[in-house]
Amino acid sequence: MRHRLRALTTALLLMVGAPAASLSAAPSTQASTQAATRAAAQICEQYGTTTIQDRYVVQNNRWGTSATQCLEVTGTGFTVTRADGSVPTNGAPKSYPSVFNGCHYTNCSPGTRLPKQVSTIGSAPTSISYGYVDNAVYNASFDIWLDPEPKTDGVNRTEIMIWFNRVGPIQPIGSRTGSATVGDRNWEVWTGNNGGNDVISFVAPAAVTSWSFDVMDFVDQTVSRGMAADNWYLTSIQAGFEPWQGGAGLSVHSFSSTVTAGDGGGEEEPPGEPASSCEIGYAANAWPGGFTAEVTIRNAGTAPVDGWNLGFTLPAGQSVTNAWNASVTSAGGTVTARDVGFNGHIQAGGIQSFGFQGTYSGAFAEPERFTLNGTSCSVV
Repeated sequence: MRHRLRALTTALLLMVGAPAASLSAAPSTQASTQAATRAAAQICEQYGTTTIQDRYVVQNNRWGTSATQCLEVTGTGFTVTRADGSVPTNGAPKSYPSVFNGCHYTNCSPGTRLPKQVSTIGSAPTSISYGYVDNAVYNASFDIWLDPEPKTDGVNRTEIMIWFNRVGPIQPIGSRTGSATVGDRNWEVWTGNNGGNDVISFVAPAAVTSWSFDVMDFVDQTVSRGMAADNWYLTSIQAGFEPWQGGAGLSVHSFSSTVTAGDGGGEEEPPGEPASSCEIGYAANAWPGGFTAEVTIRNAGTAPVDGWNLGFTLPAGQSVTNAWNASVTSAGGTVTARDVGFNGHIQAGGIQSFGFQGTYSGAFAEPERFTLNGTSCSVV
């Protein structure tokens, strides 16, 4: 499956020994909805996304059903407001509405430093608060993805799942292979393979509604069990739900995720964090159905920027087709542009620029907000 679709089913079935359902490839097209990060927004598109807090991506990810699913997205999380349809509990779940830090099927959250090699991470503190319902079949699934390569697309080798809650006759991939104490909590441990990647699941014996913990505690457990290695990469950290039946009312009230460097230097910032401010010039040339844009980044701070990552959201109906002087990834309307090495340094008061070509429908408009290495910029 492609883009915001999970690679393969990550949780299955009604009883031990039931056969796993095979999954077909995801559609190659995606829809994406964008919204202001401080106001509630609704996503009903199958693979729709938006950003919150200028650093996380919320995704609808309705990959296993054609029935309607809608999310109301707030500044700190989301609520499933509509969750039509159901799928058999001896097969794959119907969706994975979630919020994430990192890169998931080419969509990288603004300012993220993931993928990052496990051996270089000191800690990865995270916090999650869930809201549950009783009239549905689902799990509350916190996902951690690991791969031998710094992948930003495609299937990762190993998936760590933390089941904060499960309601109904469902169980993780594979079989129960033991128990563990992680983060001062006791967990059932399940291991298996879903046909595309290895899965290790830590299942809470009772529902956990909120918790602050270190993601690396679970990564260390996975490495110790031979399902990953220290030279692998942590690619994304995600929190959401896998519903089989219903699901309206399920909520992620809040989510946070940061990474600290292994040298004890505190929270790791995006590369070349500007000391104070930045300014963006955006010059577009549009014609019916297409446009080009030249983007100028000015370091208005007092310290140099070494390595830049510019995030912005294209207006609805626009998409990027190619770019120059930057490595540009685009998922729906969410765009991340990174330097290409030779132009990564911006001295104080200096500028760098890049350009891209795109298509649009409807009335043409220009982006209104830009972030440089996670810091908001003014548009001049």
